[in-house]
Amino acid sequence: MPSIAFSPGKTIDLIVSTGSGGGHDSNARLVARHWVNHIPGRPNMVVKNMPGAGHVRAANFLFNQASKDGTIIGSLVPAFLLAQVLETSKAIQFDASKFNWIGASTSNNSTIYVWSKTPVNSIEDAMKQEVLMGATGAGSYTQIYPTIMNAIVGTRFKVIAGYATTPEVNLAMERGEVNGRAGNNFNSIRMENPEWLRDRKIRFLAQVGLKRDPDFPEVPLMMEFGKTEADRLLLRLFSADIAVGRPFMAPPGTPADRLETLRLAFEKTMADSAFLKDTADAQVDIAPVRGEDVQAIVTDIVSTPRQVVARAREALAAAER
Repeated sequence: MPSIAFSPGKTIDLIVSTGSGGGHDSNARLVARHWVNHIPGRPNMVVKNMPGAGHVRAANFLFNQASKDGTIIGSLVPAFLLAQVLETSKAIQFDASKFNWIGASTSNNSTIYVWSKTPVNSIEDAMKQEVLMGATGAGSYTQIYPTIMNAIVGTRFKVIAGYATTPEVNLAMERGEVNGRAGNNFNSIRMENPEWLRDRKIRFLAQVGLKRDPDFPEVPLMMEFGKTEADRLLLRLFSADIAVGRPFMAPPGTPADRLETLRLAFEKTMADSAFLKDTADAQVDIAPVRGEDVQAIVTDIVSTPRQVVARAREALAAAER
């Protein structure tokens, strides 16, 4: 299928579901800067932040209001997939399986960690004493992971919500307002706070994903703490969307030829030597996932068996009581 060029001077809006300054936002801006060089017609690409409602706000906008000609696309933290599966918000007005997934720049495990001064060294310790965990809005990973760990594993995480952005949560942790946070992936930490790793300022309690990160093999997976097979299956649900990584998508109804243009340009960007140099300089891991593969992962998550979903909803509700 031939590539369909964008008109010269055309602008593509890239909607990012987080506030500015975080790892997801920084990654999206880095990709955008190089992506335009491979899109026929060389359009401009403008990143627009649209945080809110655990990434549901941006998902609703892309699904219902965005132009369907390829001039508005998105890069959303995949927590909104769980929101759809678990029906955690009445505001959901999208079906993630119907988005046109362009690709993902990387798939990287998320984390649960505490500041080094906190007298907690493991999940087992967090089962014995209260640990204050900073969080943004409901439905975000910062809130979901501690909540489900409390319900299934028996940890005593106390979620302190209301921070506008994840950088604010980080500052609160450094100031001692909270003990730690969840939902920050290894890639973001390397990119934004490499000194935390170098100086051992944070202590990882668990990582979230389907297999351990090879650079952090000593950090246990969240789903390894399930006491029964049913527990592990439930914790796997909350870990599966990490495989979606840092995705990019177009609204449903985007013409197939324009979607193919964006996908081909994205694949070329992921192999671009200038892009790879910039990502290396910024300590950003790149492990591309093809759009078709992201689409398959999303469809699988959205099709989670109802009995697993029912138990997950019960666990979250019990933890919030």
